[in-house]
Amino acid sequence: MRAARARALRGRTASNDPTQALERFASDGAEWAHIVDLDGARAREPRQHELIANLARGSALKLQVAGGFRTADQIAAMLDAGVARVVIGSLAVKEPEIVQGFLKTFGGDRITIALDVNIVDGGPMVATAGWTETSGRTLWNTAALYREARHLLVTDISRDGMLTGPNFDLLAEAVERLPHLSVQASGGIASLEDLKPLRTAGVIIGKALWEGRIALREAVALARA
Repeated sequence: MRAARARALRGRTASNDPTQALERFASDGAEWAHIVDLDGARAREPRQHELIANLARGSALKLQVAGGFRTADQIAAMLDAGVARVVIGSLAVKEPEIVQGFLKTFGGDRITIALDVNIVDGGPMVATAGWTETSGRTLWNTAALYREARHLLVTDISRDGMLTGPNFDLLAEAVERLPHLSVQASGGIASLEDLKPLRTAGVIIGKALWEGRIALREAVALARA
């Protein structure tokens, strides 16, 4: 899966019309789009889920949606609207029993566990609350809580939005150490050359796409080669 993130970037709007953006992604050959409800993520409750549900109903793409999910009812509403996967982030660190329940209820293919990490003394430590809090847990012992999960989104916080290239070592280690999970790479993707060494199941392309550094059609062709 090569996914494109439709989101706001550093105080400006990446796309004024998400419907047109999704149509453009589809015409470029994408099959998935990763959408973040930034308002919901900040508020820790849904803000744009009705808009996203409408996008899911009208889009040919499979949508993976993040931002503000806290309850089974919120997840069910998105899945019923046609969203393919719901992303759970901080809650997966703070309330693992609840998220384990989500996995049992909806299945491992419908939930993506998203873990944002800082590299501390060479180890990936998970951050929460929009990167403002440190959980005290590593990527590895947090991922170990989710044996029923199938999808893991890993973001190196220091690289996100910086266009400095992904953390190849971290992502390679995640693929090796977590073989039961389909790992998605996030953070730092700046060029097509950054995609070639990755062996992850998916890549989130955000800022580089919106700034024209990567042509989505070329990225999709590379993924399928």
